[in-house]
Amino acid sequence: MAQASTEFEAIIGLEVHAQLATRTKMFCPCPTTYGLPPNAATCPVCLGLPGALPVPNRYAVELAIRAGIALNCTIRRTSRFARKNYFYPDLAKGYQITQHDLPINEKGWIEINTPNGTKRIGITRIHLEEDAAKNLHGVGGTTDTLVDFNRAGIPLIEIVSEPDIRTGEEAEAYLRTLREILMFLGINDGNLEEGSFRCDANISVRPKGSNTFGTRVELKNINSFKFVRKAVDHEIARQIEVIRSGGTVLRETRTWSSTQDKTISLRSKEEAHDYRYFADPDLPPLVIDEGWIEEVRRTMPELPSAKRSRWQKEWGITQYDAQVMSIHPMVADFFEKSASLLWQKLGPEYPREKAGKRVANFVGSEVLRFVQSDGLQAEFPCTEEALSELLALLERGQINGKIAKDVFAIMVQTGKMPQVIIEERGLVQVQDEALIERTLRDILAKHPKELASYRAGKKGVRGFFVGQAMRSIEGADPQLVNRLLDRLLESIEI
Repeated sequence: MAQASTEFEAIIGLEVHAQLATRTKMFCPCPTTYGLPPNAATCPVCLGLPGALPVPNRYAVELAIRAGIALNCTIRRTSRFARKNYFYPDLAKGYQITQHDLPINEKGWIEINTPNGTKRIGITRIHLEEDAAKNLHGVGGTTDTLVDFNRAGIPLIEIVSEPDIRTGEEAEAYLRTLREILMFLGINDGNLEEGSFRCDANISVRPKGSNTFGTRVELKNINSFKFVRKAVDHEIARQIEVIRSGGTVLRETRTWSSTQDKTISLRSKEEAHDYRYFADPDLPPLVIDEGWIEEVRRTMPELPSAKRSRWQKEWGITQYDAQVMSIHPMVADFFEKSASLLWQKLGPEYPREKAGKRVANFVGSEVLRFVQSDGLQAEFPCTEEALSELLALLERGQINGKIAKDVFAIMVQTGKMPQVIIEERGLVQVQDEALIERTLRDILAKHPKELASYRAGKKGVRGFFVGQAMRSIEGADPQLVNRLLDRLLESIEI
């Protein structure tokens, strides 16, 4: 497969379907719970039975407004639902209720990080629609196709980007940024495996410097960030190869085959007029007044980029740690609550930045190994109160870092509070100066070669002496060990 070169540039636009985090469907009261038995969450409306009338889900509309605000869109005061007509087994009515010429949100943007710096990607529109059902092929080892209508009618927003993306790397960065924003807003659970966040990509190539778009190919149903990047880069190279060989790129729909490691053709691409859009006669225009928009704006959660910037200023953590602490909305809450509790326990004179760094380091190295996340939910191995108590004991010098990790491991297993574990097991930091000094003198006496190397200028040997002392006295206060060792190394008595 040919690789992209300086002769051509790719023009890429992404269409993201994000399932809204509502309890009920877009136009009926059926639940949106994932994993129910087939066709258990259905009613006359989502089954498309004659005479059933749709009623819009107000909370779904509110989440769409929230997305529009976060993604810098203009929110239409009056939008409209339309019927998108096509015939397929997963669409009982023979049409999908969506928005066409009057979407709820238009003309937005988000910023992504690229190797060349920050890049702004435009958003053409965000519109509301209902999901289709799910076809199940080869059920029970047969050649039959069955249809599960539990997914039919689930509310979605479709986010259509401007053709501002140029590489698979940028496509991946855009999707990761978009998913993160939607999750922190509580709009979408970001679950690619279950299909609640999925992407189609429109790709064409043209000679560099040309203002004319090439023939667009759509990539459908890509369900991982890695595959999006690989599929986009492969499709760019495929189209370049077709053009170089004198062929013509066909307007078609393709998908990514992870087993063949390439894009494969599905069907010729439909044109918009093939869907015969028209306004849904069962649904009146969607009217949104300014008061509703302002109420949503007032109650908007903090966006992840703003949260990370604030943490770096308020809690003194690094950009890297801020990124780690914001890998999930509940991890972000856990970090901030734990840091606040630790700072409260240590008193206002204790540096706030030191509390933030202590919590970020411990969460990143220990806590996250045990965190189990599922969509917008996450389970933690301990409470913020328990973690802050443990780290307060560490900061006060009552335990050292090794003991803190040992206590945390027991907390994970038993659910007990740190102080209880320390008292039950006698895990107290040793601060007996006489004992530590005797031990250090003995170590220095037993290792004259190392001592001579230290005095000859090999200061790294000092760490050897500290390590010997910490192994000899389990739970020794490392600060006290270091202080006494420095005093002994400067003493003429050794």
